[in-house]
Amino acid sequence: MSAFTVLITGANRGLGLEFAKQYATEGWRVLACCRQPQSAIALQALAAAHHNVQIFSLDVSDFKQIETLASTLHDTPIDVLINNAGVYPESSFGDSDETAWAHAFKVNSMAPLKMAEAFVTHLSKSQLKKIATLSSKMGSIDDTTSGESYIYRTSKCAVNMVMKNLSIDLKPYGISVVTLHPGWVRTEMGGPNGLIDAPESAAGLRTVIALLNLGNSGKFIAFDGKEIAW
Repeated sequence: MSAFTVLITGANRGLGLEFAKQYATEGWRVLACCRQPQSAIALQALAAAHHNVQIFSLDVSDFKQIETLASTLHDTPIDVLINNAGVYPESSFGDSDETAWAHAFKVNSMAPLKMAEAFVTHLSKSQLKKIATLSSKMGSIDDTTSGESYIYRTSKCAVNMVMKNLSIDLKPYGISVVTLHPGWVRTEMGGPNGLIDAPESAAGLRTVIALLNLGNSGKFIAFDGKEIAW
């Protein structure tokens, strides 16, 4: 049994669920968080099959819930924090929705910072001390060639800066930080036309996380290990 603990947000489906499956299979203690555990059938089945998986209710847009969970887990060292929860509102030029934009920024950009603030002590007490946040090439200014998707692109661009900042501010704590591009994955969010499946993406991302250290902290890395321009 591994001595390591991972906390995953948005663990009820897609990449979050796949992360939970793979870490659980390797014997990690998995703290799997999602908004509605009672309806997370696949996650419940995973927890039933693996005694090292615990499910917690967490809506990352509710910062009080984040604080409460951190308090509940106050004596738990967390080796790896994976900020996976996210939203992808449809948006195009001439159809901007300020309410959807504000919500996307809270979930995609602000919540990962709040998670880091709430769990910094838990991470500091652990052996590995790592934060990984799911972003996207769609948040890369360098890579933008197709336009559209204003809300999603800007929220991911913002979280890229949050994570780069954290890599500097958390270095004195011994905590390393990586921003991840999962590829175009065939999930509920990514749609059926994606180029890779969730198991392949999660496995690649876990390798990136495993190789993360203070020396390469602050990078934007794809599931295949390639660095992405901001």
